[in-house]
Amino acid sequence: MQATRLANGTEKQTDWNAIDWRKTNRTVRNLRHRIFRATQEGNLKKVRSLQKLMLKSYSNRLVSVRRVAQINAGKHTPGVDKLVIKTPAARGRMVDALAHYTLWKAKPARRVYIPKANNKLRPLGIPVVFDRCLQAMVKNALEPFWEAKFEGTSYGFRPGRSGHDAIEKIFGLARPNKTKKWVLDTDIRGAFDHISHDYLLKAIGPVPGKELIKQWLKAGYVEQEVFHATEEGTPQGGVVSPLLANIALHGMEEAIGVKYDYRGQIVGKRAVVRYSDDFVCFCETREDAERVQGILIEWLKERGLTLSEEKTRIVHLVEGFDFLGFNIRHYPAPKTSRTGWKLLIKPSKKSIQEMRTKLKILWEKSNGRNVQTVLGQFNPVIRGWANYFRTAVAKEIFSSLDSWMFYKEDRYTRRMHPKKAKDWRQNRYWGRLNLERNDCWTFGDKQTGAYLLKFSWFPIERHTLVKGASSPDDPHLKSYWREREAAKAKNLTLSKQKLAKRQHGRCPQCGESLFNDEELQVHHLHARADGGKNVYSNLVLVHLLCHQHIHAASKRALSDCQEFNNHDLLTIKHKAARQTRRKGQEEQCGM
Repeated sequence: MQATRLANGTEKQTDWNAIDWRKTNRTVRNLRHRIFRATQEGNLKKVRSLQKLMLKSYSNRLVSVRRVAQINAGKHTPGVDKLVIKTPAARGRMVDALAHYTLWKAKPARRVYIPKANNKLRPLGIPVVFDRCLQAMVKNALEPFWEAKFEGTSYGFRPGRSGHDAIEKIFGLARPNKTKKWVLDTDIRGAFDHISHDYLLKAIGPVPGKELIKQWLKAGYVEQEVFHATEEGTPQGGVVSPLLANIALHGMEEAIGVKYDYRGQIVGKRAVVRYSDDFVCFCETREDAERVQGILIEWLKERGLTLSEEKTRIVHLVEGFDFLGFNIRHYPAPKTSRTGWKLLIKPSKKSIQEMRTKLKILWEKSNGRNVQTVLGQFNPVIRGWANYFRTAVAKEIFSSLDSWMFYKEDRYTRRMHPKKAKDWRQNRYWGRLNLERNDCWTFGDKQTGAYLLKFSWFPIERHTLVKGASSPDDPHLKSYWREREAAKAKNLTLSKQKLAKRQHGRCPQCGESLFNDEELQVHHLHARADGGKNVYSNLVLVHLLCHQHIHAASKRALSDCQEFNNHDLLTIKHKAARQTRRKGQEEQCGM
């Protein structure tokens, strides 16, 4: 990256470890709020002025580099220049370099392929890190404007919204006492690869940063060292691409004629729920669903898109359909329901089979590995899958998976100890390791107290649907979003749940929500080397990056807190309790 000469004096160098993230985040958040509010007021001139201010903001550069280089899943994935940002000094240099970009320097994306669920490959375009940081800056300027305009039934790749909101919206539309029982189940063929550039640029309008967006769209991609031009589509791997896709698909409700009353309740004969390029339309008759399909074909054609023929079908709710890994279907209930039917939303058969396959592969890889390593591999997978599907009717499925896992656990112990008796293996690996539960068949390591999670330990809890078109960028809804974010603590381990509730869901270092997609870690307020104790009153839950920032400023070793981030705090407390009991028993026996 070339150094920049200034006419007067020298440029200030960014010290990454000296950044005040609380002030930085507050500055970007306030600018987003102002853009959102100006959009609601219809003051387009003020919106454009604030968007220009966002693009020039030093705080926006800092936040964008942090997201691209430390938070996003692709932080270790290079573009065509084979560069990534891994050190605080490199991040500081990137922040300084972003102040001096040129429009004609957008580089092509690097084309890679990842497997899809249907055994096909999904193409991804990975821009260089510099362009990804610029995209994050442009996204912060563009997103609040569109958040004030987007439809309330759009849930994919939007702040504060998730697939669970889409499923909960479907639950409200598909109940047996509703009239819209015919469903157009479809998605868009290669939406990211075929979006019309002309339509997208027209929809965006004369927004600051439009020329940058145009450069990224036209930058092309490199595959096997061969350059390919792009006349359509947006790289599925760019930071700003999901937002551009939502902009292109905005207006679907208006196109099919969805109508609302003054309370925001649907009063028409049609409804739609969309998660990015996957969507379902609810209609009262099959004929009307066919008409909706025809309307959408013409509506998408203007955007350069088409419906996927193999994934498009019109079904009755009695037959059911799959959406975002869930199966939505009406089941007969003549004795318990006035309508004679009940709606059940369960994990789909495909999701269950994919989970079994994933667990089976992990068990195959566990041959010869100690139980501690096995637990470290399985627990995050079990926790993630169970937390995702705990909002559905999944109790029986969770129990069946636990039974299947017990069979695999038994096979693992027989492979590890082929000459040991069954009673010996049971006494070695099973017991009441989780002291919070009266379960004597918990698999784990009795030496450390670590244990394997069970799916059935995750209680079934309904997800609370986000209200209408509410957005985190709305300054009038701060308390509403604070409550929603705090509720996400249930997805953490038990010890981290306790810390998160005590902190009201906020990170004490940066002041932001703990649940902003960053990894969380436990930090000792008073260092253990200086006499700090392993008790809750001496612990706080912080973002991984904030944790690194704290230790860099205080020059404390990060390993000082590492034990509590490799294991659950309750597991460590249980181990201490067991050791105390064992010592007491030995004293009683005169040992």
